Amino acid sequence: MTHAERMSAAVTALPVDLDEAAHRCLVAGFDGTTTVPDTLKRLIDRGLGGVILFTRNVRDAEQVRRLTDELRALRPDLLVAIDNEGGGIGHLVGAGAPDVPGSYALGVVDDPALTARCADALAGHLATLGITASYAPVADLQHQPRNPIVRTRSFGADPDLAARHLRAWITATDIRGIASCAKHFPGHGGTITDSHHGVAIDPRPYDELLVDLEPFRASIAAGVPMLMSAHVVFPALDANRPATLSRRILGDLLRLELGFDGVLVSDALEMKAIADAYGEAAGARIALAAGADQVIVAVPDLAVTLACRDAVLDALHSQVLSEERVWEAAGRVRRLAERYATPRRRVAAWDRDAGLEAARRAVRTRTLPPPVRGAHVVDLFPAPHPALNWGGEDLLTALRAIDPTATGTALTTEPADPAALVDTILRESAPLIVATSDAGLHPWQTRLRDTLLARRPDAVLVDTGLPEDGALCSYGRGRVNLRAVAEVLAGA
Repeated sequence: MTHAERMSAAVTALPVDLDEAAHRCLVAGFDGTTTVPDTLKRLIDRGLGGVILFTRNVRDAEQVRRLTDELRALRPDLLVAIDNEGGGIGHLVGAGAPDVPGSYALGVVDDPALTARCADALAGHLATLGITASYAPVADLQHQPRNPIVRTRSFGADPDLAARHLRAWITATDIRGIASCAKHFPGHGGTITDSHHGVAIDPRPYDELLVDLEPFRASIAAGVPMLMSAHVVFPALDANRPATLSRRILGDLLRLELGFDGVLVSDALEMKAIADAYGEAAGARIALAAGADQVIVAVPDLAVTLACRDAVLDALHSQVLSEERVWEAAGRVRRLAERYATPRRRVAAWDRDAGLEAARRAVRTRTLPPPVRGAHVVDLFPAPHPALNWGGEDLLTALRAIDPTATGTALTTEPADPAALVDTILRESAPLIVATSDAGLHPWQTRLRDTLLARRPDAVLVDTGLPEDGALCSYGRGRVNLRAVAEVLAGA
């Protein structure tokens, strides 16, 4: 134990059982693929409720299983969780994760049985790795065109459609013995700010917000064991605090009105919507007091986790945070762990073709262009989100896997000399394919696309984000999304 930890323990000493209950309310991220840091071991020994894995913890499948076995050997009821939405949002590529499209493509196909097969594949893979909690699916409705963070992670804008697919996903995941988590309550789809980067506000009146609650109602009715809160301010619900810190939203709305009695977990506290406005430590204390059962501190720097833990212990010691609230939260986490913490010994095979089938069916919902071979591809897309998309897959690579004669370039930012690049591209006599990804949010994509189209109106347009009129749409940038649209382009 470090000097700082010894001092902290002395100042915040509590009865052992209450100390353990407080630790159950924490989920920690950490660095490493083969060893568990000593600080994390001490947190686990004191009752840490869970850990969250990221790409930084993943090398291959055997390594992940050894790591989860080591974590669980320290405490058998430790929840081991990960974000596992599918599509471009995934941290387990190195561990051989099944390729499934994101939720938007599944909503386009609108076949809940196929969604269940995709969710089953993801959950089955988690079970083989010893990961038994998945922070998915997304229950947000995507209805704000300028929303920068939900988009193709959502099943769409229709609450009934989203409800169908949430039920299918949650049920399939639960059959595998994996805890699912519908997020981000009460909805992140009406904002124009990514709460990773700043305070997000949904200004709509109360009556308009009600539709966003329907997918969460459906998730609760389907027995979802966890919900995740949104770091979003809803003035019509609570003008002063984001949902994660709001007793009105977490207590009155979620617990009393919607009747949810599962584990409510916060989105990560280091996201700037919380960290910049309140600080992670104060955020942990306020979130638990407001009704959260667990708070996630996803950064690998365990000093941040310790600071959050100490804030909770200090608040208990000073009675700013009631013991009853912590006992209630810890009880819910304990029940969740009793049901999901232990991996199943045998894992049945899953449908390895479900994801590609879904991606193909989504692409074919639109009018298809005639196939081209030997095309020159210009793929324009934003850089992978550091907290979400770790792949950065591009359409050119997907197309070349089918048509090796294809050429082109992939860009994640505006080129230094756009005019020179356009001139270089247009020297090619090959058929031209121009792909964008949510160009409305990224003006450099729009400018480059429109310049190319002005001189090559015969170019085939592709969109790999939310659909645009006139473009061939993949409805996402997961590997199977890009594979499916590449097959159409090449006539495969």
